[in-house]
Amino acid sequence: MSDIRTQQRTRRLQIMGGIAASLVVLTLIAYSFDGPSVRSSERDGQPVIPGFAAIRADASEIRVTLSDEAYTLVNTQDGWKMGDETGYPIRPDRLAELATGLEGLSWGEGRTRDPDKLNRIGLGDPRDGGTGALVEIVDDEGEITAALITGRKDSHVYGRLPDQEQAFQVKGELPPFYNHDAWLDFDILDINSDAISAVRIFDSMGESLYLQRSVGSSDRSFVPGPPFQDFRLVSRLAASTPALALTRFAPIGVKPSSELQTQPVARHITETHDGLEVEVRAFREPDGYFVTIRAIEAGEGAHRGSTINDKAEGWAFELAEYDWNEFTPRVSAIVRPPVMVFESGQPAQP
Repeated sequence: MSDIRTQQRTRRLQIMGGIAASLVVLTLIAYSFDGPSVRSSERDGQPVIPGFAAIRADASEIRVTLSDEAYTLVNTQDGWKMGDETGYPIRPDRLAELATGLEGLSWGEGRTRDPDKLNRIGLGDPRDGGTGALVEIVDDEGEITAALITGRKDSHVYGRLPDQEQAFQVKGELPPFYNHDAWLDFDILDINSDAISAVRIFDSMGESLYLQRSVGSSDRSFVPGPPFQDFRLVSRLAASTPALALTRFAPIGVKPSSELQTQPVARHITETHDGLEVEVRAFREPDGYFVTIRAIEAGEGAHRGSTINDKAEGWAFELAEYDWNEFTPRVSAIVRPPVMVFESGQPAQP
């Protein structure tokens, strides 16, 4: 009996030893894959960009290079813009987030020195097709005054200097760099649904429609107004969706309106209770779905109208197809014309 117990104990120890060895191997694999090759450094706690305040004051451009695109934020007399002095304005909040992030960024624990592992933590050189984002600050003389390759994995931000292979986890936060459209200032208008009193629609078939509602009524209270008062709604949703389209205005891109290649296929004019009118013209372009915006100043809406025009004039805004369709509905999808009754001496057929 004792021999059997001894064999069982030996077998259990062998199993436990095998499990322990497996755990050690898995730990070593995980450590070599994600873990640091250098844990401590004389840089720990030091600013990633020393003297950033002076560098920021002299900044003329901020260049961002990714593996599949590159873009430049340019400091102009009219504020920061995308590409060049004639480019579209940059979001002030996103720019402030970048400046604050770069100023407060500090070096943390050292990570890998292996060039083959840099892509795993988002620090591969994008100029060679790597996963990192190269951020360069340029002064008025065209000199690069600061540069950093940065990336993110999970909840951690990583960084390294472009001419060095040593990677570090860095302390601080930076805005995402992987969508240049996210830097564009699309805060053009802010109209609540309860402010809209009516909408005029001119569709691609040459048909027109006027929808209106009274002050204080619900979002689904739009009905055909004169001279369409006898038309019958397909549904209340069919009317309210295009009537409130401007409240959901959400561009995904922009280009100069001078680059539009097509003629407008529809017009959509929103009217507010306080006299503001905003006209949207829709274009189906080879490179997407675009609209232009022009506000008509009237009464108390005059100040808002000029503010909208200051931001929108000269630009065509790209929309997702679904959003663009809300500005371009067919009138026949919203209302049905009244049934015409003709007088006749003949008795009606059963």
